[in-house]
This record gives sequence, structure tokens and C-alpha cells, in this order.
Amino acid sequence: MGILFLLAVFALCVLIGTPVAFALGIAAISAFWFEGLPLMIGFQRIVSGINVFSLMAIPFFIFAGELMFHGGIAMRLVRFASAAVGAVRGGLGIVNVFSSMLFGGISGSAIADISALGSILVPVMKEKGYDADYAVNVTVTSSIAGIIIPPSHNMIIFAIAAGGGVSISKLFLAGVVPGILMCICLAVAAYLVAVRRGYQAEKFPGWRALLLSFVSAIPGLLTAVIIVGGVLSGIFTVTESGAFGAIYAFVVTLIVYRSITWENFCIAVSSAVRTTAMVMILIACAGAFAYMLTFYRVPDKTVELLTGLTENPIMILLMINVVLLVLGMIMDMAALILICTPIFLPVANSLGIDPLQFGMILLVNLGLGLCTPPVGSCLFVGCAVGKLPMEKAVRTIWPFYLAILVALMLITFVPAISMTLPNLIG
Repeated sequence: MGILFLLAVFALCVLIGTPVAFALGIAAISAFWFEGLPLMIGFQRIVSGINVFSLMAIPFFIFAGELMFHGGIAMRLVRFASAAVGAVRGGLGIVNVFSSMLFGGISGSAIADISALGSILVPVMKEKGYDADYAVNVTVTSSIAGIIIPPSHNMIIFAIAAGGGVSISKLFLAGVVPGILMCICLAVAAYLVAVRRGYQAEKFPGWRALLLSFVSAIPGLLTAVIIVGGVLSGIFTVTESGAFGAIYAFVVTLIVYRSITWENFCIAVSSAVRTTAMVMILIACAGAFAYMLTFYRVPDKTVELLTGLTENPIMILLMINVVLLVLGMIMDMAALILICTPIFLPVANSLGIDPLQFGMILLVNLGLGLCTPPVGSCLFVGCAVGKLPMEKAVRTIWPFYLAILVALMLITFVPAISMTLPNLIG
């Protein structure tokens, strides 16, 4: 009865338009009251949800990404990607994918990826004769590379939700190959659709232009190398690497590129503060909500339910993927990481799935949800940037969904994709 009350209050709050973070907090406190537990404990759980040292890395990563977004680094990455792969048939679609891979590995944000790259590439693709729906679909689906390829603040949230027993540095390593694999699948889809629609190739600018564009992009690319490399080498903790990454991003955009203005700096600071506040409130309230899920033994009952339906690990993993995909369509990603991790991680552990691999499965599933209606935030932003009605984008986006699903199935059933780098280097 208690779990039904908890979920009913949460569902009611969402239906009447309450932000997800507050809906989680209200539902959790209501459940404390329903069970006769001291409300003070509930508020203590909310506060303790963000009383974690590793979470200090999140505002630094977000700020570094905002500086990259507003500091002109995206344009240099696009130039490099265009010079490298633009000569392929339908090359601007592939440029879009690999620009997202490069920029996503720096910003760690799907929305920042769409905002930065979409505003540059979508108009250019339209001018070159590409259909608007193709330009938007490539931009939207490739943006989730920022969630998978390190550094990613969503990985930090997953590590916290997993109980703190998952190494963030190993999570960073685990995301490299899955992120690249997903981008390769999307590039193949972009190429096949471009061939079917008859898009032409761009002219190869020459090796000199390729080299110059690469040299210009190096300072920006080094941001991810410094952050991840510093953590793996033991020079920095995750929090220290985030702080250093933010300082480095500021120095690059101010002194090396000289591309950030005072106005853009203020916008970056303001946006980082707003995003950090939203993430922290969400984590705090979700901590109390997750406590009540544990109180009602939801993780244990989920294991019993799934193993009761079938003992086939393949079927159980498929069911988990379907549930995560459906939830990703209707809820915010960070909230789902905090809610679903304590529920499904024990199921994955019972099947012998390493937490690192499960983290990649979770992130790819929820990333796809960001591109899927009715609540796909990336899809909404991409359509706004491309000035395209969402129904037109959804009508032709299925080849790119299929590409991500292929990558997801490989990540789910081939552990080496996620585990090889952590086992070799970690």
C-alpha cells in the first residue's frame, strides 16, 4: 500500500505540472508521513543526498562545457571534422556526427551539443541542399554522444546513485568505446540516408587545410584529454580535474582563441549556475525518494519479479532495456538515473553484469529517450534550432533510432565493448 501511495503522489504531482525534482521530494515526504516516520528524517535524507564530495565536480564540468559552448570552440571542431570527413557522400551529415563526438567529449552535455553545433551546422546543411529533417535528425541523435563519451556529469550521478562503489575514472574509460561505436553506427545511418536521398559530397579541402584545422582544434580537444587523463593518472581527483578543466577552458577561450566576450562569459556563468542548481535540487530530492524505494524493498521485489517471469538472462536484459526506453520517453534523464539505478543495478548484478557495463546500458537507453517524444528535450531543442515541426522530424528519424538501437544491443550483449579499457588501464 505504501509504495502505491508513493507512486500515486509522484504521478499526481507530475500530471499537474510540478517540476520533477519537486515531485520527487513531495512524494518522498508524503510517504514518510504516510508511514508515520519522523518528517525530520525525510528532510535529512534530502540534505544528505547532496552531501557527497564527488558531486562538487558537477558544477565544474557544467561550467567548463558552457565556456566551451560560448567560447567558439565548437566552430573549430566543426572545421576540423569537415576537413577530415566532409568529402564522403552526404559528408555534412557525417561531419555533424563526428563534430558531436568531439564536442560531446568536451562539453558532456547533449543540449549544449545541439545548441552549439546545431546553430552552426543545420543552416549550413540547408544551404548545401540537405533537407531540414535530415539536418535536425542527425544533430539530435548524435548529440547524446556527450552523455556517453567522457567526461560526463551524468556518469558522476550514476556513480552516486550506485551507492558510491563505482569508480568514476573507470566509468569514464568504460564510455569511450561505446560512445565511439554509437557514433560510427550513426555515421553509417547518415551515409545510407544521404545516398538514398541523393545528397552530394563536399570537395576535399586538401591536406594543408586538414592539418591547419586540426592544429586550430588541438587546444579545445586537449580539454577532455586533461580532465580524463588527470583522473586516470592520479594527478587529480574527479573534482580537482573538473576545476582544472574549467580554468583551462577559460584560458583557452580568453587567451588562446580570444573568442569569448564579457557578455558571453556572463551568459556562461549564469547558465552554469542555473543548470547546477537544477541538477543539485533533483539529486537531493531523488535521494529521499530512493530511500523510500529501498524502504519498500522495491529493488528486491524487482529482482524477484523479473527472475520469476523468466530465468533467461537475455530476456531479462531485453525487458530492462524496454522499461528504460519507455521511461526515458516520459521523464528527465538525471531523475531516472537516480531512480532506476538502485532498482535495476541489483538485477544486473544478479545476472553477472558489471556495474560499469550496466551504467553504459542505462545511459544509452536514457540518452535515446532524450531524442524521443513526448518529452524528448533534445528533440524539442533540435527542432527549435532547425525551425522544423517536431512531427516532420519524427516521421523520418527512424534510421537513426535504429542505429542507436544496434549500438545499444552490442553494448548490452558484448561486455568487452564497455569493459576492455577499464580492465586494461583502470
